Amino acid sequence: MKSTPLEQGIGKAPRTDPFIPFARPDIGAREIEAVVEVLGSGWITTGNVVRSFEREFAAYVGAPHAVAVNSGTAAMHLGLEALGIRSGDEVVTSTLTFTATAEVMVYLGARPRFVDVEPDTLNISADMLRSCLQGEYLRREGAWHHRETGNRLGGIVPVHYAGHPCDMDAVLSIAAEYDIPVLDDAAHSLPAGIDGRRIGSFRCPTAFSFYATKTMTTGEGGMLCTADPILAQRARIMSLHGISQDAWNRYASDGKWFYEVVEAGYKYNLTDIAGALGRVQLARCDEMLACREAIAARYHEAFASLEAIERPVCRPGVQHAWHLYPIRLRLDALRIYRARFIEELSARGVGASVHFIPLHQQPFYAHRYGYRPTDFPEAAAAYRRLVSIPIYSAMSAQNVEAVAAAVRDVVEVFQA
Repeated sequence: MKSTPLEQGIGKAPRTDPFIPFARPDIGAREIEAVVEVLGSGWITTGNVVRSFEREFAAYVGAPHAVAVNSGTAAMHLGLEALGIRSGDEVVTSTLTFTATAEVMVYLGARPRFVDVEPDTLNISADMLRSCLQGEYLRREGAWHHRETGNRLGGIVPVHYAGHPCDMDAVLSIAAEYDIPVLDDAAHSLPAGIDGRRIGSFRCPTAFSFYATKTMTTGEGGMLCTADPILAQRARIMSLHGISQDAWNRYASDGKWFYEVVEAGYKYNLTDIAGALGRVQLARCDEMLACREAIAARYHEAFASLEAIERPVCRPGVQHAWHLYPIRLRLDALRIYRARFIEELSARGVGASVHFIPLHQQPFYAHRYGYRPTDFPEAAAAYRRLVSIPIYSAMSAQNVEAVAAAVRDVVEVFQA
């Protein structure tokens, strides 16, 4: 009988770690060899390896253009800048996300305007999005402006929470009605998809992250994908100081020393070292996803009978990336709260985390924009119950069984 991806362990021997961390990158000999090759090449910053990575990534997600940068945050910043978001604008996004989603708006002088989430996927709610736009914005002088602040409505940033895609058709339809752009925050969603279409191929620029905990990694890194060649060129120029030519072209054997600074840009370029790592990881992306899917399936099975555990959902027609496996505790079925639950997992040798503290409850956003803890009740209620447990392709079958057993044991010991 053919073994499963989980049993195969992606070609690795079973781990015997005394503590199972929340996340661990899946780095093997092929990645190391590719990086060493670049280190010995004499060219280690942005060059031909990065350009190859961009082409391969664009083909993989189905996007005409891809611009590699040094973080997912940089990709979002460049995407919003290229879309024309400016000081005084407002950009609507989910409150249940990492701060990077909103902070790039602040970089540009724009205001994040938060929206609540769906109760099942914890993605931005299309109904809440429409309600926000209808209730808070009015049209004048050819644009939509907030009724109280007077700020121009600049765009929408959906977030694919934990790797489950948003309802992109609904989000893009609403954006088209209001004639505002969308930047897709796909930090969690490689290689997620909807009805056979990968995230990154929809009709909006998309920002990916290759941080160390993601489904594939370059250590630090990101990619901005788009069908718009003008937007891609703008992002490419702005990613390297706003100069007219790439540094690798200037210093290569056939390069020219002359360059022009056409904008005050940023230092966001990805190195060939990271690009080499990314190319190998991208080639393994499907097999690493298969392992994550197998782990999610095992957790689903292990927790099915636990009244105290609400498992994450996967809607029909969706390819889930399983970047996270966020369980929700049914606190009325337990004698402990979330913080103690995580402590008990740690005592049993299992790392865990929480994704996320809603941004409207973070001091910066609460103080600057006047948000209250009770705003956005779905996100606020979910946050109190969320626990993310380990799910990554470097886990062995024994690791997975140990995590499942630890969760079950905590529930059984502290059930109400």
